[in-house]
Amino acid sequence: MTTARDLMIIAMDAAPGRPVEQGDLSLALAGAEAIDLLAAEALSLDGDRIVPRPGPATGDPLLDRAASSLVRETPYELVGDWLWRRGRGLSAAYLAELEAEGLFGRQRRRGLSFRAGRDAPADSPVRRAAAERLASDEPVLAALASALGIRSDGPGSADEQDEHDEQDGTGREAAGEGGNGNGEVLDGSGGDSPGVSDDVDTVLAAVLDALTQLEAIRQRRAVEQAAFDNIWRGD
Repeated sequence: MTTARDLMIIAMDAAPGRPVEQGDLSLALAGAEAIDLLAAEALSLDGDRIVPRPGPATGDPLLDRAASSLVRETPYELVGDWLWRRGRGLSAAYLAELEAEGLFGRQRRRGLSFRAGRDAPADSPVRRAAAERLASDEPVLAALASALGIRSDGPGSADEQDEHDEQDGTGREAAGEGGNGNGEVLDGSGGDSPGVSDDVDTVLAAVLDALTQLEAIRQRRAVEQAAFDNIWRGD
């Protein structure tokens, strides 16, 4: 299993009423793919730019698709730009892949509130492995799950969030999807993550920065919509 697949499964098993929004998840999945491609030596980093390398196929179709989409001309792509470009529709692609494998049902859901309508067994080896990886505090998966608020001891965790309504707004057009709607501006400053390489830490910091941007855009749109509604009400 790849980090992105494990992250997708964990997000789908998030607590009821605390859905992970598609835009946030898509950005984090793109970051997980970049980290897996680093491990597979399909890319390296030159500062904050992604340098493709002639690594072998990973055997995972979505991860191989990610590798094939890397910009192969200089100047190479910034990690942050990769997250927005690769992240477009990525959570939907992973959901379709897991549904095709029979892990989760095909019923349509609003946003990514995955609990509703799921008809797959409550337990399976791949889902159990993903949960065990998170429980073991594996640093990459733990950091990504914390950034999404689906880890109880992480920043923006479900235990620390107020109840919120699901939102259909997208935030940034490049992501093509909605944000997490938790009303919190995430700390995108990055910083060293224990137990990971400098390159992995660069990717994790870029994910946090992208999530912060998405949240700021979502909040700005909410203010603009509220002002528009007030005009029509005559307030």
